[in-house]
Amino acid sequence: MRRVEFIRKEEKKYHDLCYENYKLFEEGSWLYKPVKTVIDVLPLLEGKANPNVLDLGSGVGRNSIPIAQEIKNKNGKVVCVDLLDSALDKLKLYSKEYEVEEVIETIKADIGHYDIAKNEYDLIVAVSTLEHVESEDVFENVIRKMALGTKKEGINCVIVNSEVEEIDIATKGNLDAMMEVNIKTEDMMNKLRNIYDGWEVVNQLVKPLEYKIVRDERDVLLTTNAITFTVRKE
Repeated sequence: MRRVEFIRKEEKKYHDLCYENYKLFEEGSWLYKPVKTVIDVLPLLEGKANPNVLDLGSGVGRNSIPIAQEIKNKNGKVVCVDLLDSALDKLKLYSKEYEVEEVIETIKADIGHYDIAKNEYDLIVAVSTLEHVESEDVFENVIRKMALGTKKEGINCVIVNSEVEEIDIATKGNLDAMMEVNIKTEDMMNKLRNIYDGWEVVNQLVKPLEYKIVRDERDVLLTTNAITFTVRKE
């Protein structure tokens, strides 16, 4: 099995289990609350009529549902793209529960090959998803499509992991990190800076993080340098 296929199989198992066992916006998992960086950019949409938002790798709606709640009364739309049926099925249920189903549109697709219409979106969000495209070339291509798909004064909010390590907690042994694109933090930052050259940098941050996760019934410590990169098109 090719490495990318193996990683995606493992990630599907992990996310399917998480979505089945943890409820959105309830304590106990990373689904507990939306990403603060995403919520912080929403005031920048003030004054925009019919705001159009794209959430790449939306999952069950951790970020897209709060966005939809914010723009519901502005005739806005949130397009949610994900590869997993388990994510989109739950997202549809949660969008009804939180009364934003008319705001949210779901699309099943691999974000690495998803066509983004040019000058279409006021906000494009990609949280912990771009590292799961199949190669660095695809990663760069997706970012370029995001940039082209953004309206003037629109915002791109990217959170991406770099220098990821996974360690078996019991044996202390290093495992193969389940990230398709796993490169040095500075290299990742350079890619983002180059593609978004000429954009206003709203927020730029590198934060070392660690999480305990479960892979194949093993407790694993995942460490990462999480990059936040929020920019506005001039």
